[in-house]
Amino acid sequence: MKVKTILISQPKPTIENSPYSQLKSKRKVKIDFIPFIHVEGLGAREVRHQKIDLGKFSAIILTSRNAVDHFFRVAEEMRFPIPNALKYFCLSEAVAFYLQKYVVYRKRKIYVGGRTFEDLSVQIAKYNEESYLIPSSDVLSPAIPEKLNELGVKWVQGTFYRTVLSDLSSLKNVFYDVLVFFSPSGIESLISNFPDFKQNDTRIAVYGKTTVKAAEKAGLRIDISAPSPKVPSMSKALDIYIEKANKK
Repeated sequence: MKVKTILISQPKPTIENSPYSQLKSKRKVKIDFIPFIHVEGLGAREVRHQKIDLGKFSAIILTSRNAVDHFFRVAEEMRFPIPNALKYFCLSEAVAFYLQKYVVYRKRKIYVGGRTFEDLSVQIAKYNEESYLIPSSDVLSPAIPEKLNELGVKWVQGTFYRTVLSDLSSLKNVFYDVLVFFSPSGIESLISNFPDFKQNDTRIAVYGKTTVKAAEKAGLRIDISAPSPKVPSMSKALDIYIEKANKK
C-alpha cells in the first residue's frame, strides 16, 4: 500500500531544513509531529528527598539535552552556585554544544564522548577520582550504571525529571499510513492510550533495539526499522520504504 501520511511520535524539529522536511518535499507525503511522551521536571524539594547535595559532586554526566536543562533548573531552584571547577562529561557533541546555553564553553572543563556511553566511559576512566552525578529521568539505561560500576568510580544517579505518557485522545479517529517510534515509552503510550489498537494496514517504524523489543512485546508488526550500517537514520529508512511502496 502507498504511503501518504506519516505520524512522528516526537516534537517537530526546530531546524528549518530538517531531514523530515526534505522527505516531505521529495516524496510528497504529509508528515505530522505529535509527542507520545513528554518530560516533567521534579522540584528542588523532590530532588533533596533523594539525598542529593549538589556541593558533593566534582563532575556531572550529561546524557541528553533534557539532563542539561533540568540540572541547571534544579541548581537555580536550590540557589546553588555552579563552581567553575565542575567537570562536565557529555554523551555526545550535540549535548556538549547545547551546554553552551548555560556556561561559557571555553572557560569550563568539558569532555565529550562519541555516540554511546561506552565511548564516554573512556573519558570518565581518565578521571576516576571524581565524584559523579548523573541528573536523569526516572528511567536510566541499565548499561550506564553497569559501566560506571565496572570502572569503579564514585557516582550517584539523581532523578531530576520524569517521562510521562501524553494524552492522545485527539487521535482517536485519526489514521496514518505510518507511525514512527523512537523509544519503548512511545510504544507504551500508544497501547496505554489505545488499548484496543488494531494495526491492520498501518505500518510501524521503530528506531533502536529497545524500541524493537517493546514493539514486538506489544504484538506489533514492524515494517520499517533503523539504524543499520546502510541506513543510519529513520528519515533514510522511511525514504527507502516509501520509494518502494509508492511505486506499486
